[in-house]
Amino acid sequence: MGKIIFIDVDGTLVDYDGNIPGSAVKAIRAARANGHRVYISTGRSKAEVYQDIWDIGLDGMIGGNGSYVEDQGQVILHQLISKDQCKRVVDWLHGRGLEFYLESNNGLFASEHFEEQGEPVMQEYSKRKGKGGGEGITVRKAFPDMIFDGELYRDDLNKISFILSEYQDYLDAKEAFPDLLAGTWGGKGETALFGDLGVKDITKAYAIEKLLNHLEAKVEDTIAIGDAKIDIPMLEYCHYGVAMGSGGPEIKAMADFITTDVDKDGMWNAFVHLGLV
Repeated sequence: MGKIIFIDVDGTLVDYDGNIPGSAVKAIRAARANGHRVYISTGRSKAEVYQDIWDIGLDGMIGGNGSYVEDQGQVILHQLISKDQCKRVVDWLHGRGLEFYLESNNGLFASEHFEEQGEPVMQEYSKRKGKGGGEGITVRKAFPDMIFDGELYRDDLNKISFILSEYQDYLDAKEAFPDLLAGTWGGKGETALFGDLGVKDITKAYAIEKLLNHLEAKVEDTIAIGDAKIDIPMLEYCHYGVAMGSGGPEIKAMADFITTDVDKDGMWNAFVHLGLV
């Protein structure tokens, strides 16, 4: 077995306008042809991993920031938010007037007014991360398969993301739901736009450990590539960690190597540096 490579999606494999650089596709296909394994390791649930990503050619995925692990189509791990936890969070978010979406392998389920309230937030996210203004981004473009009239009390959830009206919303959510893992995500510089709640005691590093056990592989053969604070446990756990040039300052400070920006052949340059291609 060659190296086992774990790649974050947003800001690492995919740029902030939702495009996959051709050089990244070339890098992954060449690395796999050379006998290496490549997995995406993302906060997205499987429903958000669209066909253009699978078409690259992957060995599997880690989703929900570690709550779901798949290898060659086989589910290795899937830990879910309970229906009771979901109901409590949905009721709390409704009570605060915060719009949200529920992340499941069966789909993304939006709250009643997420489409209109989410549009300027997604435009700001694109503006912070990308090179353009992001004015053309809509919720339906950012989340093409999102379901807008689905059931909101669910038992199949990996994670819940909600729009922050202020940072205090995240702090209050963290206090209100100690049985869940609270986080934030946003744009360049790690400025929070969304809060999220997921399965407690789950990280990308935890999921990688479970996958390595399944593969009977060694951590010495692992490489992780990411761009944000949520990726730091993954880079710390793996033998070698790469930060994207377009990443946040925290992950750059602890990485073994900093490649170029996601849209400046960052993935290809990292694979070349590591001798994978």
